[in-house]
Amino acid sequence: MGTRFGRAILLTTFNFISLICATCSSQSPAFPPPSYSGSHPELLKTFKHIEVSLASLFANRSDLNTSSYSVEVTSPHSTLWTTFHTAAEKDPKRPGAEQVDGSSVYRIASITKVYTVLGILQQHAAGNLSLDDTVDEYITVLKTPRYRSGGTHNIPWGDITLRSLASQLSGIPRDWAQGDLITALPDPSVVGLPPLPPSARERSDLPKCDEYAKYKPCTARDLLDYLLDKPPVFMPNQKSTYSNIAFELLGLVLTNVTGGSYEDYIESSILRPLNMTSTSFQKPSDSVAVLPKGNAWYWDVDEGVQNPTGGLYCPSSDMSVFLRHVLKTYSNIANTKVNWLLPVSFTPGWKSFYGMPWEIYRTDRILGSSSVRTVSFFTKGGGLPGYRTLILLVPEYELGITIFTAGEETFIDQVVDIVTTSLIRAADVLAARQVAHKYTGTYLAAEPGPGSRAINSSLRLSYSATHGLEVTKWISNGTDMLSVIPWQFRFPKDRGLHAQLIPTTLFRDPEQKRGELWRITFTFDRLGGDVDDYNYGDDNDSDKFLDRGPSSSGSSSSSAPGVWADFCVSDVDTMMYAGKPLNEIVFWDQDIPTGADDEEDTEEERLGARHGMVELTAFRINMTRRRGSGVGGDVGGSGRVSEKSVLHHDCDRDRDHEKLLVQDKTRRASPREELSREDLG
Repeated sequence: MGTRFGRAILLTTFNFISLICATCSSQSPAFPPPSYSGSHPELLKTFKHIEVSLASLFANRSDLNTSSYSVEVTSPHSTLWTTFHTAAEKDPKRPGAEQVDGSSVYRIASITKVYTVLGILQQHAAGNLSLDDTVDEYITVLKTPRYRSGGTHNIPWGDITLRSLASQLSGIPRDWAQGDLITALPDPSVVGLPPLPPSARERSDLPKCDEYAKYKPCTARDLLDYLLDKPPVFMPNQKSTYSNIAFELLGLVLTNVTGGSYEDYIESSILRPLNMTSTSFQKPSDSVAVLPKGNAWYWDVDEGVQNPTGGLYCPSSDMSVFLRHVLKTYSNIANTKVNWLLPVSFTPGWKSFYGMPWEIYRTDRILGSSSVRTVSFFTKGGGLPGYRTLILLVPEYELGITIFTAGEETFIDQVVDIVTTSLIRAADVLAARQVAHKYTGTYLAAEPGPGSRAINSSLRLSYSATHGLEVTKWISNGTDMLSVIPWQFRFPKDRGLHAQLIPTTLFRDPEQKRGELWRITFTFDRLGGDVDDYNYGDDNDSDKFLDRGPSSSGSSSSSAPGVWADFCVSDVDTMMYAGKPLNEIVFWDQDIPTGADDEEDTEEERLGARHGMVELTAFRINMTRRRGSGVGGDVGGSGRVSEKSVLHHDCDRDRDHEKLLVQDKTRRASPREELSREDLG
């Protein structure tokens, strides 16, 4: 019996050690998304800063005189801010819209792919197709011997699913009727390419549409004929590579499944239900068009069968409507049981991924050097002659960003940097201060009743920019938990340990949305420095490199991190005690302040509800928040808004915060430090 019990303890302990040691240096996101108000002084200051930075960019670059832009920021509930710029120089014969605003229309190019994928997801939810069906089930001509006669030379259509087409894993070529240098270079020999005379056989095999034929619209027949004998770039699902053709095929799938045109389906199932009345595949009037000087001609090009990959015309105001829809529904988009904002495959960039059809970037740079928390951007970019467009979704902060540009085709990169860096940092501060107000403080076990023994249990929650909401003191029935846990589970002694809380966004009472469920995760301070690289040098002495290994002393401690220091997999649900999750913490009793409608809001009303009680599920105890504990305050900052920028209130059903909280600057307590008498009230 003793041996069996000992083995159980040993197994449990080592399981726990393996889970803890695989934990990240910091979990992200570290808090629920913030509530927004566009008139909040902190956001007002940020938007003003962005406006000034954009104005400075244009003031210092004369090559941007022919460029325009539209930028919008939205929450899931409403647009928070907009800013627009109208080109100083236009084509006098075809100037387009007199002033650029939210109703001004751009060609959004490859952002159209997002709508194509949403159409496929809708049909998946309706049961009319499956994401895991192969494309030749719906484009049956691809099953015929003509498309299979080349053996391994041909694209293996029977192995390519709709999911792989939507997520850039099909392995098929990128383009077929655009992007050919033979149409762009008057003299190919300038870049080392052999000239091809008009009578060359290679020219006769080229498509007879789009840029090869004065932009005559291509048809489905043109596309399928081109694919007849084309080899793949990769085998399906082997490696990601961008393909426009993939989305043209998805458009044909929608046509065949719905029995109508692709364009009619997108307009009837997405655009009209969302009231995106100014978005269309039909060319709008020049009076609302943002027409770049020198490239206005492309406004008139009909994309034909290529519409599913890049044919939409759209204003920024309509795009904000669409991004709000995605922010509200992405976790079960179109009732598919599919979370739309997740990666599907790697890209060559080690912090970049593909989704369906998102281009995802995850970075730990944006929050500054003091934080190792990451921010994930789900983006989709587009480009056509004279136009560069981008949408960005940041689900951790519930923000959607639209950046449409016309004219010079590279300045959008600077606009993205200017907008996202300032905005996300401000959103992070706002979220941090709201979390500090709602959750931080000292929580104490209730006073015992007559004849009952007092329970010495208490909890202090603090906030730090690096680790978010964390436990900085924890006494459980007289035991200092932050001292016992590292010793009991053999944590490294040379790494700072943090008991970080992360939200699950679930509730003990889902119907009433009461009892917020969080989990405590143990994280370590991130090791500093860089891995000690070896330079091969001129002698290319690879043996020195291969022979290098861990320190001969066997010590795991080093000033530089090891190669595997950044390896991290998520494992939030660790151990149980009597069937209850050991690390679950539940927040109860939100005290929502109310005031007279005709009076100015108090500071407490602006800051919103605070939680009054926590439940430690496995420890079978509730603790009440001590009055006066926690951190609060406000931050000043205001500024006049440029005439070009417009601030908007976030129309949340709850009162939005109009003051920011002061960031919690409470020092981290020593693991062995006990609560003082003042803490115990």
